[in-house]
Amino acid sequence: MTDTPDPRAAPARQMWPLYAAGFTTAFGAHGIAANLGGHGSGAVTSLMMLGGLLALYDGAEVLLKPVFGTLADRVGARPVLLGGLIAFSAASAVYALADSPGLLWAARLGQGAAASAFSPSASALVSRLNPAAKQGRAFGSYGFYKSVGYTLGPLLGGVLVWAGGLRLLFTVLAVLGAAVAVWAALAVPLVPPLAKARQTVFDLARRLTHPDFLRPTAALAAATAALSVGVGFLPVSGRAAGLGTVATGAAVSVLAACAAVVQPRAGRALDAGRLTARDGIMAGLLLAAAGLGCATLPGVPGVLSGAALIGTGTGLITPLGFAALAASTPAERLGQTMGAAELGRELGDAGGPLLVAAVATLTTLDHGYATLAVVLALAPATALVRRAAGLRTSR
Repeated sequence: MTDTPDPRAAPARQMWPLYAAGFTTAFGAHGIAANLGGHGSGAVTSLMMLGGLLALYDGAEVLLKPVFGTLADRVGARPVLLGGLIAFSAASAVYALADSPGLLWAARLGQGAAASAFSPSASALVSRLNPAAKQGRAFGSYGFYKSVGYTLGPLLGGVLVWAGGLRLLFTVLAVLGAAVAVWAALAVPLVPPLAKARQTVFDLARRLTHPDFLRPTAALAAATAALSVGVGFLPVSGRAAGLGTVATGAAVSVLAACAAVVQPRAGRALDAGRLTARDGIMAGLLLAAAGLGCATLPGVPGVLSGAALIGTGTGLITPLGFAALAASTPAERLGQTMGAAELGRELGDAGGPLLVAAVATLTTLDHGYATLAVVLALAPATALVRRAAGLRTSR
């Protein structure tokens, strides 16, 4: 194993553990969240406790991802990746070894904190291990396996909980985290931190408020908001249309499958020059907005078309957004940027459902979908108007 990566290409053996890390964080987040309420075997005794446990994981990520991203820049992304995976395994083992409400809270907090370490570190390594010409493909593949984790998490998690209770699911996650940590230790090369100039608070604020950071991060937050709303509220629309649990679950699977299939293709198109990050992100926002609009249509056509378009739109935005961030960030600050961008995604993950729920409470769910659709379409619509005005002026 070499101490530094080949700048021309990253061998597949170096990338697979990073893809597995992305799968692990997604599978752990959704696999447990989807099964806490219905199959907790007495561990979850109230809706308030359920809400607290769901918020605990995301809250830890919101607070700690920028911190661990900065740490990855300082000491190297590989140690933070390995430490996070080991901590994830240990936190999962806490509840796997003893079933008690207190340990469930501790395990969920530990998992969230650990994911905050290895998720931005994995993103930074995806960028560091691949040349600029392959950033789109690399992030597309990383996003694909993360989407697989989101898709399979509720399903496989439900099977595991059915077979052996919540403790079996935590046991599998403990083994998975440890296995990926060993795999990464063997296959991912040491990527030493790069020398960097001293950064003041003003320098950091200026970089994180620059359009090169804000635009892709806002797009990633918007995509995550649409995805979260689709996963959470399309089943509600399906039930209102008379669909059963299997059918509504299939609709959510369509959303996740579209996102997973589109991401690698979007990344390859970016690398080949067939698509620019700006145009692809704008198209993705419009597609996701159209999907939210379709979700207001009655019956199965509305649910399925909404799921497909939301999944396609978010699948376009995610790899292109991360590739744009990597292209505009100094290599020595990648961890910090990825951690901050992940924070933006977490805010979108929470803000989208809250917005839709608030509007739906005052009016209807269809109005909630429409409101978020307008928010997503605002930026690309404004860009199209400005482009059209510029063309008229040039004539």
